[in-house]
Amino acid sequence: MDNLESLLKQLSTQVFQGGGFDRPLVTKRRSRLCVAVRASHRSLLPNSIILDTSSSGSTYFMEPKEAVELNNMEVKLSSSERVEEQTILSLLTSEISESNMKIKHLLDKILEIDLAFARAGHAQWMGAACPALSPRNCNISQSEHLSIKVEGIQHPLLLESSLRNLSTDVSPRSPDLNQGNDVMNFETKSHAHFPVPIDIKIGHGTKVVVISGPNTGGKTASMKTLGLVSMMLKAGMYLPAQNKPRLPWFDLILADIGDQQSLEQSLSTFSGHISRLREILEVVSRESLVLIDELGSGTDPSEGVALSESVLQYLKDRVNLAVVTTHYADLTRLKEKDNRFETAATEFSLETLQPTYRILWGSMGESNALNIAKSMGFDERIIERAVLWVNKLRPDKQQEQKGLLYRSLIEERDRLESQAMEAASLHSDIMNIYNEINNETQDLDGREAALIAKETHEIQQEVRTVENEIQTIVQRFESQLGNVSADEINTLVKKAEAAIASIIEAHQPSKDSLVREIGQSLYTPQVGEQVYVKAFGNKLATVVEEPGNDDTILVQYGKIRVRVGRSSIRPIPPDASSSAANLKTQVQRIRSLRDLGSLSEATKNPQDSYGPVLQTSKNTVDLRGLRVEDASHQLNIAIDSRAPNSVIFVIHGMGTGVVKESALKLLRDHPRVVKFEQESPMNYGCTVAYIK
Repeated sequence: MDNLESLLKQLSTQVFQGGGFDRPLVTKRRSRLCVAVRASHRSLLPNSIILDTSSSGSTYFMEPKEAVELNNMEVKLSSSERVEEQTILSLLTSEISESNMKIKHLLDKILEIDLAFARAGHAQWMGAACPALSPRNCNISQSEHLSIKVEGIQHPLLLESSLRNLSTDVSPRSPDLNQGNDVMNFETKSHAHFPVPIDIKIGHGTKVVVISGPNTGGKTASMKTLGLVSMMLKAGMYLPAQNKPRLPWFDLILADIGDQQSLEQSLSTFSGHISRLREILEVVSRESLVLIDELGSGTDPSEGVALSESVLQYLKDRVNLAVVTTHYADLTRLKEKDNRFETAATEFSLETLQPTYRILWGSMGESNALNIAKSMGFDERIIERAVLWVNKLRPDKQQEQKGLLYRSLIEERDRLESQAMEAASLHSDIMNIYNEINNETQDLDGREAALIAKETHEIQQEVRTVENEIQTIVQRFESQLGNVSADEINTLVKKAEAAIASIIEAHQPSKDSLVREIGQSLYTPQVGEQVYVKAFGNKLATVVEEPGNDDTILVQYGKIRVRVGRSSIRPIPPDASSSAANLKTQVQRIRSLRDLGSLSEATKNPQDSYGPVLQTSKNTVDLRGLRVEDASHQLNIAIDSRAPNSVIFVIHGMGTGVVKESALKLLRDHPRVVKFEQESPMNYGCTVAYIK
C-alpha cells in the first residue's frame, strides 16, 4: 500500500503539472486506487484503465498501467485478510458457545441484581416501608388480629406522579434525609399536591368488605390501592405507607374495575360486567383477592341487589378476601347477618360538600349524589325538586339515620368526657408531686449551712475533748517519769501509749458501721420492704419488684414508680445512727434536693441546658498525631455532626501547641460554638466545647 500510494501520488502530480486536473487527486473507485484526470487530458496517462467517470463526464478516474499489479496484489491480500479475520472470529465464537450456559446463568444473576437495585431505588424515592406477611395459622396473637394492617398508604401511581411533578419544583439544596428512617423530604411549592393517605385495616375473620359512599369519594381508588400494594408485596417491593404494613399472600388478584362495554363484541355495560365476573368466578381460589367495582350496576336495582348478594354469599366461602364497591344499601346490611362481612365508607364533609377521600371502617355511607351535583354547579331548581322526591320516597330511612347519628354523637361525647376526667386526675397527681418537690427545695442553702455549722461545732467539741484527754495522759506521764527507775520507763511508756490508743479507738467509727457498709453491697431487698433511695435524696421508698438480672430494682415513691440501681439503695438500720451520721445524711439530702431544684430551673430554660458534661466515645474527637489541616477538617466535621445543646470533648494534647492553637482558634470563630473551656484545671490537653 505504501508503494502504491507513493506511485499514484507521483503520477497525479505529473497530471497536475501537465494541466490535467486542478490538483493532485488520488481516490478509490471499484475498490482500486486511481488518479483523477480531465477527459481532454487522458493522454497524459497512456494505456491506463478507466474505472469510473464523473456525473458530467468531464473527469475520468483512471488506473495507470504501472499500478495495475500493485492494485491486484492489494485486492488479493485484503481478501486473505478478511478470510483470516473470519477464521479467528469463528474460533472465538466456538469458544464462547462452550460457555453458553454459564453466560446465560450470569446474565440471569445480573438481572436479579439489577431488579433488586431497582426495587431499592424505587423504595428510597417514594420513602416506602418494608411490608410483612400476615400469619396463616389460627394461633394469632392479640397484636396480630388484623389480616391487613396498612396505615397511611398512598396510591403508588398517584404518588409517583406527584413526586415527578415535585422534581421540577425543588431547589438544588432542598433534598434532605431524616435521621430516623432514611425517608426523603423536600421543600415543596404551594401547588404541589400528594394523594391523601388512607388506612386499610381488615380482620382475620373477614372475607367480604363492602365499601359505600359518595361518587368521586375515592371508593374505586382505595380498592385499586389495595390491589396495587398486594401486587407490590408479591414483587418484593416496599410500600408507600407508615409504620410496618402487613398483608397476606394472595395467589391471584382478580379485578373487575371500569366499564366493559364493547361495540365490537356486542357487550353492553351490564353484560360486560357479567362476562368479566363469570371469568373471575371460574378461576377463583381460597387464597385469592377479588376486587369488584359497582357490583350489580347497569340493570334494574332490585335484580342488581339480588344478584350482588348472591355473588357475595358465594365468594365468602371461596376466597381469602373480596372487596366490592356499591351504592346499594342492602349490601351494607349483610354484616348484621354474618360476621364474615365488613362495611366501610368513604368520608364526605357536609360543611364543604366535598369528599375527604378517607375511609371510615365499620361505617355505612351514602351516595350524596345531590350534594355532589350541587357542588358541581347543577341547576338548583332541579336539585330542590330531587330533594323533595327523596324525602317522599325514604322518610322512614331518613329518620332512622338521624337517630343513629344522634346516638353515635352521644357515645362520642361520653367517651371524650371520660378521657377529660382521666386527664384532669392525672394533672392533679402531677401538681401534687410538683408541689411536694417544690416545698422540699425551699431554703435549701440556709438549712444546709445550719446543718454544716452544727456538725462542725460537734466535731470541734469532740476534737477538744480528745486533745484534753491526751494532754492529761501526757502530763501524768511526765509527772511519773521523774519518780521511776530506768527499768520502769519502758513499762510507763507502754501504759501511756495504751491509754492514748484506747482514746483514739473510742472516737473511731464502730465496727458495726463498717460491717454495715461492707454488707450493703451484699444486701438484697424484699418486695414490700422500705429502703432509703439515694436518687430521691435518701427518702424512704417501697420495693415493688424483686431485683432483676440487670442489677436494678423497681421502687415506688409516692405515686412514682422508677427503676434504680442496687448500689443507690440502702436498708433501714435497726437502731438510730449517730448524730453526726444523721447530720451528714441530711446534708446529702439537702444537696440532692438543691440539685433537683437547679435541674428544674434548667428545664424551664432549655436553651441554657446542656445536660451532664460526661465524656463518651461519641462526643470525643481526638486530634493528637494529626497535621493542622487534617485536625481542623476533623474538628469541623465533629462540630457539624453534633446535636443542638450538646458538648464535644476536643483532645488536642500539648506537644508543640500548634494543633491546640489551631483548634482553639476554630472553636473561637465557629458559629455553632457558644463557649469552650479546658476539661479540668489539671488537664490542659483537652477542651470542652458547648454547641448551640
